[in-house]
Amino acid sequence: MGSPEFSVPSLQALSAHYNVVGVVTQPDRPAGRGQTLTPPPVKVLAQQLGLPTIQPQKLRLPEAMQQLREWKPDLIVVTAFGQILRQEVLDLPTYGCVNVHASLLPRWRGAAPIHAAILHGDQQTGVTIMRMDAGVDTGPLISQRPTAIAPGETALSLSVRLAVLGADLLVESLPGYLGGELAPQPQDGSLATYAPMLKKEDGELDFKLSAVELERKVRAFQPWPGAFTSWQGGPLKVHKARCVFDPQVEAGLSPGDHSLYQGLPAICTAQGLLVLEELQPAGKKSLAGKTFLQGARNWL
Repeated sequence: MGSPEFSVPSLQALSAHYNVVGVVTQPDRPAGRGQTLTPPPVKVLAQQLGLPTIQPQKLRLPEAMQQLREWKPDLIVVTAFGQILRQEVLDLPTYGCVNVHASLLPRWRGAAPIHAAILHGDQQTGVTIMRMDAGVDTGPLISQRPTAIAPGETALSLSVRLAVLGADLLVESLPGYLGGELAPQPQDGSLATYAPMLKKEDGELDFKLSAVELERKVRAFQPWPGAFTSWQGGPLKVHKARCVFDPQVEAGLSPGDHSLYQGLPAICTAQGLLVLEELQPAGKKSLAGKTFLQGARNWL
């Protein structure tokens, strides 16, 4: 069970080592400027592999549950599926349901663990293979693998790395789990943190925060929901930025005031300057900061 690009390496790895009896993924959704009906990446791979696939609006629908029972799975692997599994699904396979989660649980339970790790300045994150229970990412841990978060890493680049790391750890861990040598261990709930689902408006930059925090937000929200501020009555998307501390440039400025730094647009924050290296005005293409300034004569 999986849907986005993050799930693809897990399905690829499983199909190379096990008999995958079926794939459950989200329905096709409109995407892109033309809002063309687009299949989830997992469906595309499943079709290439010739695997039976269903796309229920809700897993609790009778026909979806009937198909699951007919497949008689020994194990269900869940990787960024996008729907909550009810107890009757968790109890269906002989070996239960295991989840590939993109954090070192119990840190960053929830829907957006990759974004949360970058946003909060974590030095490392990783992947967890967990036996699922009825809670949100509260099940016992089968295995974990850490990785450092590189400077300048975005949610997109980190997601690509963690997807592969998770797939590798999954196929390494399953023999021990299925054979009974790798017993799931309970999480320490007192250490839990939660990463809620993101909304579009979460991407708005608040210049009462420090430049360090805002630079992390730009990276954490790339490519979605995207970081933005407002300019000339419309949104100004910020795709890439860096933080700079220059008392001379900052002198006399208040949070939110526009400035220049080494020929690039900059905005004063509560502490430091946020230098905008790549940005996108409303209705236009993404531009390098210097190119943007050539057409933004009233930036100051």
